[in-house]
Amino acid sequence: MGTLQKKKSKTYYESLMDKGHSRRDFMKFATFMTAYMGLESSMIGQVVKAMETKKRIPVIWEHFQECTGCTESFLRSDHPLVADLILDNISLDYSNTLMAGAGHNVEEAKHQSMKDNYGKYILIVEGAIPTKDDGVYCTIAGRTAEDILKESAAGAAAIITFGSCSAWGGVQAAHPNPTGSVPVDIIIKDKPIIKVPGCPPIAEVMTGVVMHYAIFGTIPELDNMGRPKQFYGKRVHDSCYRRPHFDAGQFAKSFDSQEAKNGYCLYKLGCRGPVTYNACGSMEWNNGLSYPIKSGYPCIGCSEDKFWDNGPFVERLVNIPGMGIEATADKVGKIAVGAAVGSAVVHAVATNIAKRKEIKNRSQRGKANEENIKA
Repeated sequence: MGTLQKKKSKTYYESLMDKGHSRRDFMKFATFMTAYMGLESSMIGQVVKAMETKKRIPVIWEHFQECTGCTESFLRSDHPLVADLILDNISLDYSNTLMAGAGHNVEEAKHQSMKDNYGKYILIVEGAIPTKDDGVYCTIAGRTAEDILKESAAGAAAIITFGSCSAWGGVQAAHPNPTGSVPVDIIIKDKPIIKVPGCPPIAEVMTGVVMHYAIFGTIPELDNMGRPKQFYGKRVHDSCYRRPHFDAGQFAKSFDSQEAKNGYCLYKLGCRGPVTYNACGSMEWNNGLSYPIKSGYPCIGCSEDKFWDNGPFVERLVNIPGMGIEATADKVGKIAVGAAVGSAVVHAVATNIAKRKEIKNRSQRGKANEENIKA
């Protein structure tokens, strides 16, 4: 990865060209990234210009209390240019998971990069930070994760937390949280933090967030929990292809039932889609191949805070926030049908009244015309 020698500063376009990609490849990639960043197609030109002129932003990627699943997801994007972006185009100056080197020389290179790019680099954090017993449950080269995080965050322009561990504390923070695991924002208070939760997040979501900051120099619009709205603005439930079955009150009662095979809603089997905000249903995984619900398993809500303590994953929710007054899924279909019928009746009555008013107005206008003619 070239961490032992200073890299020549290149633009994103120059970096892609150096790796043998054509101008056509570059334009495809710019279009691809514009779409994944949630931007209008009219913004493609601006993205192209930015990638042609802006220097690659340095990235320091720290790993703490985690399984490296987020890195694995990031590396396995189906788009070949995304892989190039990961390994070279963002100028990844340090990642103790992806680096070929190790030891004192690599650590020195990291510190030199942070010094040379103070206030300009992106810090990516993967994994929670244990705080109990002076943080001894995650140490690297004799230093605690908390100590390393504070040092790496000091000169960062912004912090991106990849995965639910660094965003929320992860399964390590599950009750009774024996290591005192906490997310990044509990420790770092003076830096902009972009949360990209998921266990793991979708590769293209992670890439889109990095590229948004790299190209525009600003963090994307965030929701009230610190997540990018373009990827976490809708519930999984809202883009789920099984949603019509939910609205009709048609639910799979077991994983091996005929209803499950017919694609019925998995809500009664514990699906958290109605309370989970993520892009799984619209973007899916592996170039749109599938996602958990499509493969037959309920959403476990892995992009939501404390999802690990929200009861057994195969136990259905009692209430569905934002879905009306239904108490259980048994009433959903009836209420949906009742609402539809009610709406139809209201619409019919309103239409009938409007037609009557129109007929009355026409009649009055006709009488007025007749009187004018007689006069």
